[in-house]
Amino acid sequence: MESVTGRDALDALPEGLGDAVRTTAEEIAALLRGVADTSVPVPGSEWTVGEAAAHLAQANELMADLATGQERGYGDGTPQSLAAANERALAGFEERAAEPLAGMIVAHADAYLTAMDSTAAGSVLTPLGPMSRAVLGSYLLTHMLGHGYDLARALGRRHMIDRERVALSLPFLMTAMPRVTDAAATARLTAGYSIRLWGGARFGVTFTDGAATVTARPPARPDCTILIEPVTFFLMALGRTDPYGAIARGKVFARGRKPWLALRFPGLFKAP
Repeated sequence: MESVTGRDALDALPEGLGDAVRTTAEEIAALLRGVADTSVPVPGSEWTVGEAAAHLAQANELMADLATGQERGYGDGTPQSLAAANERALAGFEERAAEPLAGMIVAHADAYLTAMDSTAAGSVLTPLGPMSRAVLGSYLLTHMLGHGYDLARALGRRHMIDRERVALSLPFLMTAMPRVTDAAATARLTAGYSIRLWGGARFGVTFTDGAATVTARPPARPDCTILIEPVTFFLMALGRTDPYGAIARGKVFARGRKPWLALRFPGLFKAP
């Protein structure tokens, strides 16, 4: 079985990804338009609404630039370096008003889609390592959904994460997982996981002496099978929900020879 992280992906956008990128950007913009006070804090974050929106505008621009083949340094892929790069970028960008930022978020998402239509195929170097342009699009969608969720919570509005968009985020999440493992948490771990999203995708995550490999199909004899509601999986992957609470709400089940490994799984990764 070939590792997701070790194979070349097709550069063509998967069906629905372009529409999801455009729609998500527009829905985030709709959240922001008309917000007079962007100093409202984002729950669970040190950022305000204005800072989170500014970060989204900058990140969308970064990914549009990367899609054209530009090389832009942005940390070394570790959570600490990415957080520091985010803070440096925000410090050099003063816009915090809702209307201009809403326009930038949409414009830069559109620029990514334009670049996909006009740029030659090939991998690009991202803050989390090399990726195809199609996986970069999944990265862009995942990033917007995560911060769009934060903005919706801060503003008391409905978030835009759904089963279909979670499925489109999987190419990025599966590519990124081996790159964001927590070395201390995975040290000497050898175990095989089967991850099954309700009514949707399934994939495998295997740890061999602490090193993670993600495969498009689960291992034949996993130690632990995790069955999880798709939106809950996405929020857990991005560190937006507590696994114990998700289990208590009946959104996660585990089975297999070592079902207790399910409780350990979220802590094996450190979301950037």
